[in-house]
Amino acid sequence: MIISKGLRRINQLININNNYIEVLNKGDKGPIVIILTGMGCSFEEWYEVTETLSRNYRVLTFHRQGLGQSELGDGIQNTASTVRDLSEILNYFQFDEPFYLIGHSYGGLCVQHFAKVYPEKVAGVILVDSTSVELKELEKLDLPVLNQDTDELWIEKCLDYSTKDKQKLLETIKPSLNKKQRQFPKAIQQKILDFQVNPSLYKAMASEIKEWTKDAEVIMSLGAFPDLPLTVIGRDKEFTIESESNNGVPEWELRKFEAKWEDLITNQRKLSSKGELIFAGNSGHSVFLDRPDVVIDCVHKLVQRVDSMPSLQ
Repeated sequence: MIISKGLRRINQLININNNYIEVLNKGDKGPIVIILTGMGCSFEEWYEVTETLSRNYRVLTFHRQGLGQSELGDGIQNTASTVRDLSEILNYFQFDEPFYLIGHSYGGLCVQHFAKVYPEKVAGVILVDSTSVELKELEKLDLPVLNQDTDELWIEKCLDYSTKDKQKLLETIKPSLNKKQRQFPKAIQQKILDFQVNPSLYKAMASEIKEWTKDAEVIMSLGAFPDLPLTVIGRDKEFTIESESNNGVPEWELRKFEAKWEDLITNQRKLSSKGELIFAGNSGHSVFLDRPDVVIDCVHKLVQRVDSMPSLQ
């Protein structure tokens, strides 16, 4: 266990379903906020969000199996395995009050799965540029350049990386930090760099990518999303197009993809009659890095909404 009073954080490895899972706790008062990160994303990248929220909330996040210091189990890595692990983590910490659940990208798909299985445990949900259960709609788009980057190619690349040791990954990937990450404390910066050269990360990602289309179908088969207070945050379409314009993808393809992505994000608001939608200006997919203030503000507002609802007081 690593405790840092300066950062008000506790990093620990706990035994969940016969695997050690790396968990981060921050804060010691207020409502419980749990964050599920995106595919291939370290919770350390959420440093600014978790550090700020921990002043008023008890913040918990964890690395899924194979990520960070979490052990990779023998089973399939999918949204169902994440739901099982999160349920056991809640039992471990004896959280018996409804909590706020935040999910980014693939983590948002996991959140949707969890909320349908355990609606009574969730006080409210925030989906941050979340993968949609209708993700097959993106595959139907006729985008010659973008569609070259198939799931099969990603799986093949991830499985190749999973066979390399850390030194070979360091030479192959050449991990780096973006401008925002370079503003984090040095210890956090190093953790983000180390995260990228873990072979088990790529084995876990290969499984998640292989399974996520089936995951979406399973989630839809579970019935309607519970009528919970919900905030949906989407990225800035124009900002994203401009950011990606130098990557060799025709602008018309980017615009077609982003228009469909925006539609899918907008549709997520309809998951609940208590759904609200906001687009984070000047933000790409990593809203928590580009606009952490938007995520933090949405947490405050969601908690206030729930507190003001007579049925939940």
